[in-house]
Amino acid sequence: MSNPNNELYVITGGPGVGKTTLIERLKQAGYSTVEEQARKIIKHQMNIGGNGLPWSDKALYAQLMFQASVRTYHQVTFANHATPIFFDRGILDTVCYMTMEKIPLSSEQLMALEQVNYNKNVFILPPWREIYRTDKQRKQSWAEAVLTFHQMKNTYLQYGCNVIEVPKVSALERAHFILEHMKDLHNLK
Repeated sequence: MSNPNNELYVITGGPGVGKTTLIERLKQAGYSTVEEQARKIIKHQMNIGGNGLPWSDKALYAQLMFQASVRTYHQVTFANHATPIFFDRGILDTVCYMTMEKIPLSSEQLMALEQVNYNKNVFILPPWREIYRTDKQRKQSWAEAVLTFHQMKNTYLQYGCNVIEVPKVSALERAHFILEHMKDLHNLK
């Protein structure tokens, strides 16, 4: 699943921990970024009156997320960027969701998973009570958000990733933390 030599970095964590703000900060600094697919799917499904929502048809929602993650990954890698690219969540986030909801991976999904190679170093943002908010697309309770963080971390570890916890500091400081870690990781090669 992971290739330590590529420049595709996943930023993950539970809901409402500042991932999107951090991704936006990295984008403003001139880095290529890929926005989260889950919220786009939720917004689209709500707009069309669809059932592919985490509070409606969880299996359909998971399928839509998986397909969007794979499609986006291939679009990004086809473009063949030479610089680092930061993903607001990776395909293993969908795998984690499916595991938590007891939705089995199909044989096609397992094959697709084998073709997706992010950098093995994954940045995870921990639960942060002071910034956590619910909204129309984010309906998880604080307890669910904390559980999701732990499940996400375990999922990435199970797939052989090196999970690096990003401190609870400003988006600018978080971006600096990630970029410094990337320098250190490159120096180790």
